[in-house]
Amino acid sequence: MPSLGSQMIEARLIQWLVKPGDTVKRGDIIGEIDTEKGLIDIEVFEDGVVTELVSEEGEVIPVGSVMAVIDGEDEGEKAKAKLASPPEEPEKKEPRKKREKAATPPEQPETASREVPLHRVKASPLARRVAEDLQVDLSKVKGSGAEGTIHKKDVEAFAKQKAADETFEKELDMAEHLSAAGTGGMRQAIAAAMSRSNREIPHYYLETEIDMKVPLDWLNEQNKERAVSDRLLPPMLLIKAVANVLTELPALNGFWTDEAMHVEEGIHIGFAIALRQGGLVIPAILNADLKSLEETRSAFVDMVMRAREGHLRSREISSATITVTSLGERGADKVYGVIYPPQVALVGFGKIAKRPQTVDGAIGIRPTLSVVLAGDHRASDGHTGSRFLEKLNEQLQHPEAL
Repeated sequence: MPSLGSQMIEARLIQWLVKPGDTVKRGDIIGEIDTEKGLIDIEVFEDGVVTELVSEEGEVIPVGSVMAVIDGEDEGEKAKAKLASPPEEPEKKEPRKKREKAATPPEQPETASREVPLHRVKASPLARRVAEDLQVDLSKVKGSGAEGTIHKKDVEAFAKQKAADETFEKELDMAEHLSAAGTGGMRQAIAAAMSRSNREIPHYYLETEIDMKVPLDWLNEQNKERAVSDRLLPPMLLIKAVANVLTELPALNGFWTDEAMHVEEGIHIGFAIALRQGGLVIPAILNADLKSLEETRSAFVDMVMRAREGHLRSREISSATITVTSLGERGADKVYGVIYPPQVALVGFGKIAKRPQTVDGAIGIRPTLSVVLAGDHRASDGHTGSRFLEKLNEQLQHPEAL
């Protein structure tokens, strides 16, 4: 069961979309879980063959528990061959082999937990020392090196997530109180995250107004030959501009954990989507700085549609390195957001409205956008925040370069 944020402790398995013997590829959807963020699709990150479904549909599963066993390509071919050719008399010939490989159905979770330490853990000497210092069980760590070798960074990342999960335990009393009052699971998760943010993060806010005449004129020109469903919208332009700026100001892209700032290499822009049934989700456009504006548009439209249908993927929910939120279409002139921990920044976009502006020494009425940056003062300062707003304006004044 993947962790989709520091507030998540468990989720319910709604359905499996695979069965033992099925071949799966990286990115395939294998099941669906119900979390406080709504229905989420579970995807796999390695090619292989499903050999066992440990968890049952309807079961509530703690984060980090084994849900299924998938053998890699080499072992997978052997497993698939076994599953494809069952013995003629399974009751007489198979029980001993099955007992060696797995326990009886009621004991499957225990068997899975016993099998993990038996696998040979590949880890560098430094990773082993760090794991010992941080009291991390290497058998639970996923390695990023060749053939799954565990390195120091893998251990540290695991420890950070573990610490974040433990922090949430302190907030359970509040969540239980909200539950008793009839508050939904998604509302509880939002309440816990926002309470933690206000309690732990020393926010600073910087705001500016950006002249939007040039970008809006450019958008209108681009949309002349497009169908309504294919049009470029201001939020898509804003997301792409934010991603480009973060390549120059990495101090705003990452997480504050273990009393230190951890800058992320990938720029994954999370954007808030209000759900019709109430609450919101924040999926991320992965590697947004590497996408073209057209690719950003496609990703945006796709995620909004899937979010409202309850079909977001697990990595889309858990990967955001910064969040943007736009409430202008709802009538808000300015948005002073609350940073979603452990992120260190949030960009709030207000309404694009006609306001008086000074242009070339004369006062005129121009379409302007209010932008408010919320920053974590532990990770950055006002100088960095001011540069962000300045560079964001520069990006938007040259939309053709996005």
